[in-house]
Amino acid sequence: MTPLDNDPDAGLDPLAFTVTRNLAAAAPARREEILQNPGFGVHFTDHMVDICWSVRGGWHRPRVQPYGPITLDPAAAVLHYGQEIFEGIKAYRHADGSVHTFRPDQNGRRLQRSARRLALPELPVSYFIQSLRELIAVDEPWVPSGEDQSLYLRPFMFAKEAFLGVRPANKVAYYLIASPAGAYFTGGVKPVSIWLSEDYARAGKGGTGAAKTGGNYASSLLPQAEAYENECDQVVFLDQDRNVEELGGMNVVFVYKDGTIVTPQSESILEGITRDSILQLARDRGHKVEGRGVSLEEWRSGVASGDIVEVFACGTAAVVTPIGVLKGRDFLDQQPTGDLALSLREELTDIQYGRREDKHGWLVRLDGAE
Repeated sequence: MTPLDNDPDAGLDPLAFTVTRNLAAAAPARREEILQNPGFGVHFTDHMVDICWSVRGGWHRPRVQPYGPITLDPAAAVLHYGQEIFEGIKAYRHADGSVHTFRPDQNGRRLQRSARRLALPELPVSYFIQSLRELIAVDEPWVPSGEDQSLYLRPFMFAKEAFLGVRPANKVAYYLIASPAGAYFTGGVKPVSIWLSEDYARAGKGGTGAAKTGGNYASSLLPQAEAYENECDQVVFLDQDRNVEELGGMNVVFVYKDGTIVTPQSESILEGITRDSILQLARDRGHKVEGRGVSLEEWRSGVASGDIVEVFACGTAAVVTPIGVLKGRDFLDQQPTGDLALSLREELTDIQYGRREDKHGWLVRLDGAE
């Protein structure tokens, strides 16, 4: 069974894309220079996908065009009311030169859930995956082949209708851009330090926490700056009941001494695809997995008593990273580290890069036919 078999949109006819080549595309030598040390999110490929939506026309005018500035009316709804969502997914170069992505159906469905919450149109999953293929068809040379390198794909959607009334926009744009990404950790994966935010909340009950929308990340920037001021790498948020939510852009996972794996779960936490995959691999190994509320007190007392033996964070960019320190205004708790987080990280990345059997059918080839 392929990931698309459960997609209710899979029977739709493919979109008919027009392709306009970038006459100012990077020279091969320049592209290779960039791929030697791409960083993260600082260089972009030569092309982008653009699909329009309107109440009257639905999804239309799909095209691949040169990467470049987007022209917006000053009254565009996104600039005034923040009606915007995005996704993050990667393309991986396998040893045979082929290009694959990982669980794109899940990213497509999460984009739909985000769209629903932000009153935006839901892009069919089959169109979402087709957009990835269309971009790779012209920008495949930008997929790096170095160790732990990938092509980061950023689909996003926003309200472009020009009006100042508070209502869902009648005109929307979907774009897809791509950026070569180097290894997230240089010199190997290292435990990160976490600052506990007690003055700021990432999201509230009934809010947009479960949607991947820019406003959630904007609200995390001030507490993230506070984390830096306190010499920490990341910030962790609590909900109104002082239960652990997530980091600024990663989910949190706790490993208990009996082998049980627990991750915070609530309606205001973004459903992480990397987290879901890591938890499935843990189940495959026989671990019991729970999604439930985890209070700050349970975290701290569990570490102090030895009940919690490992804490880690996971997300698309870093995949998995151990948490080494939890720091608050009046405490600093060293976190226990073990082998499970890095073992699961190795297993997941081996699947993504084609070095290990994909038993769950998670990989989807993007360059050419399956």
